[in-house]
Amino acid sequence: MPTVPLTRPTLAHLDWLEAEAIHILREVAGQCANPALLFSGGKDSICLLRLAEKAFRPGRFPFPLLHIDTGHNYPEVIAFRDRRAAELGERLIVREVEDSLARGTVVLRSKDESRNRHQSVTLLEAIEEHEFDACVGGARRDEEKARAKERIFSFRDPFGQWDPKSQRPELWDIYNARAHKGENIRVFPISNWTELDVWQYIAREKLELPSIYFAHRRPVVRLSGPSGDLLQPVTALTPAREGDRVETLSVRFRTVGDITCTAPVESVADSVARIIAETATTTITERGATRLDDQMSDAAMEQRKKEGYF
Repeated sequence: MPTVPLTRPTLAHLDWLEAEAIHILREVAGQCANPALLFSGGKDSICLLRLAEKAFRPGRFPFPLLHIDTGHNYPEVIAFRDRRAAELGERLIVREVEDSLARGTVVLRSKDESRNRHQSVTLLEAIEEHEFDACVGGARRDEEKARAKERIFSFRDPFGQWDPKSQRPELWDIYNARAHKGENIRVFPISNWTELDVWQYIAREKLELPSIYFAHRRPVVRLSGPSGDLLQPVTALTPAREGDRVETLSVRFRTVGDITCTAPVESVADSVARIIAETATTTITERGATRLDDQMSDAAMEQRKKEGYF
């Protein structure tokens, strides 16, 4: 009588990551009463949408899409966000930092201060308004040191604050979304993915992206940061200052966000295949190369997370 092998077939790396993320999304649907999925139009949240399709189609998503818009995002990304949500037929909730400014819950120190850090306030207001008990986001542990400390189900207190000392254990991939009224869970299904994994998944799934992820020519000025020169795009929000040397370079964006703090990198990678090759050889982290706010302070991200950031 033939023997039955006891070993299971090994999943390929991307298949394993995908299966883990789908399991996490279904745990959110099963444990949480009123979750939302954060969707900005960026590459990580685009991957989350595909994972949600695989987890819940042909049914509707068990959550709306939510974006906290600073009002200073790249127009190509906002247009993509709206079109993709419409194509999926899913509800998109957009809340603006501009409205928090009008209410007086956000106060800028100067008119040209970046609104990026103030997204925390608008997010907490949206959570309270809609009584969301969980927000699913596309953060990854390889992005930044504070991200690396985060649980997949990250507990936030009634003030929306993150305390790394009060997180629940996640032994054997068992997740705890239990929260009292006013508390909140942030969930990160692609925590264990790297930037390279994201691009390989985009290639495998043939996912569409905003055009600014691919190499294009753009006027920029060079700024000095702890990790080397950063490129700041010359825009109406970030004009060249007196003495700045404006260069028109071939650049692409590794991450997208508020114009005032999101920098491109020099690149000629005009296809997903070329971006994968470039990503495989880079020695600078995604946020280290592209986020002006993180460059100015080693503790910037951790402080924003304690204030309620994604």
